[in-house]
Amino acid sequence: MEVTAAMAAIDNSTPEGIRWIRDAMEPGGAFGFQALDFPEDRAIPGDIPIRVYTPERVQGVYLHFHGGAMTVGSPKSTDLRNWGFAQALDCVVVSVDYRLAPEHPYPAGPDDCEAAALWLIDHAAHEFGTDRLVVGGESAGAYFAILTMLRLRDRLGATPPFLGVDLCYGGYDMSGTPSTELKVGKVPYATAGHAQREMYLPGRSLQQLRDPAVSPMWAELHDLPPAILTVGTADWLLDESVLLAGRLAAAGNDVDLAVYPEGPHGIESMPTELGKVARQRIYDFLGSKLDQAP
Repeated sequence: MEVTAAMAAIDNSTPEGIRWIRDAMEPGGAFGFQALDFPEDRAIPGDIPIRVYTPERVQGVYLHFHGGAMTVGSPKSTDLRNWGFAQALDCVVVSVDYRLAPEHPYPAGPDDCEAAALWLIDHAAHEFGTDRLVVGGESAGAYFAILTMLRLRDRLGATPPFLGVDLCYGGYDMSGTPSTELKVGKVPYATAGHAQREMYLPGRSLQQLRDPAVSPMWAELHDLPPAILTVGTADWLLDESVLLAGRLAAAGNDVDLAVYPEGPHGIESMPTELGKVARQRIYDFLGSKLDQAP
């Protein structure tokens, strides 16, 4: 919590502040993130970098998109989270180092995520020995995960071939919800959300921010894979998960909404009993979907 408290003084509303945060999030940086020395760094067609975590036993592949408000973060900064998922699910984790705003505004990030998903659909069996796929991410990563599923559904004309979707406290309505506008929550850097949104979606009107291509909350949500949505009541993105879960269920999808009392942003990565419960529920959900696959 000392790290997040210190972030209140960081100006992450400017490109200079964003670059400082990126450096701080690198292993050995000010935020204390740890990197592992065994994941494989490579690139897929389109020169899109990925980071691959391979456990001893493989029964599926988890396509991961990291968080960071579409402007910061990297697969390496989520090494511990991703290795935990790899071990718990017996899954290869493929984490995508998608392009970030402001240097690369929309649609660069979503394009990279969609390209990675299409590559995995075509190559997972050959590359990793299985075509059983799940997908997910945290915060901005959850946003990219659901946006990717919508793009694939529309491209393929059918439910995407992913067995489960892990959506941790994502932002799904770029025009805002009560909890984002009123700054509900306990993490001080939430206050820069509008500036980072402007970096990702420069010059958009309110109506343009509600375009389904950029705000999944406003999309037609039929024919999507089963999803688990995880959020805490002390997360400024609370409303986004609760509202999206309702819309997904109303569209006929299999949905599990997990809301944790007093849980902050990042709940499933917290070294607390509540964090452990949140992680295990995600593992159980995704594991059950992988087990049901032929």
